Amino acid sequence: MSFEEEREKMVSRLRRRGYISSDKVEKAMLSVPRHLFVPDYVRSRAYVDSPQPIGHDQTISAPHMVAMMVEELDLKKGHKVLEIGGGRGYHAAVISELVGTEGKVISMELLESLAKKAKDSLKKAEYLNVEVIQGDGSIGYEPGSPYDRISVACGAPSIPPPLLRQLKIKGKILIPIGGNFYQNLILAEKTDKNKIKKKDLGGVLFVPLKGEYGY
Repeated sequence: MSFEEEREKMVSRLRRRGYISSDKVEKAMLSVPRHLFVPDYVRSRAYVDSPQPIGHDQTISAPHMVAMMVEELDLKKGHKVLEIGGGRGYHAAVISELVGTEGKVISMELLESLAKKAKDSLKKAEYLNVEVIQGDGSIGYEPGSPYDRISVACGAPSIPPPLLRQLKIKGKILIPIGGNFYQNLILAEKTDKNKIKKKDLGGVLFVPLKGEYGY
């Protein structure tokens, strides 16, 4: 079976299970070649719906989690998005598909080697509206702010204040909040300069956020 056929089967399963509910997310996940964003030694499992190791004790999120996160963020064409915990770039590629060429994705990764691999994979897959920044994602990226959406793929003790400051009014942030390896996925909307409205989407398992406002 080809990678394309495997991808189609994966997306079909995610739609049947309710993780994908919109046509735009279905189209985005059908478009991204996930096998280009994993190490060679797990490439045969690129379209299995489970996390996969990408080195340095980090993982690429399971496809169902990526689908659920982008659905909850309600990404639109032209949005500027900050992604924290970019890994090897797969999640950023899905976001890129949803915000379109008129949008922008800034993907932050703490580990230099993973940031380099993400840059290489995104270039190979021709995602030209994604900028990979190597650095402490817990403090965000002020030069690119303000953002319509912020997507965090690492567990944090609380929502880092710099991320809230860099979010537009009416913007949304999706972030796992809790302990080192078990958290609750929180969707927060910035309703005013210093006010947010939170929604708890349930328990998740993410690697911990490292940095000034992480663990």
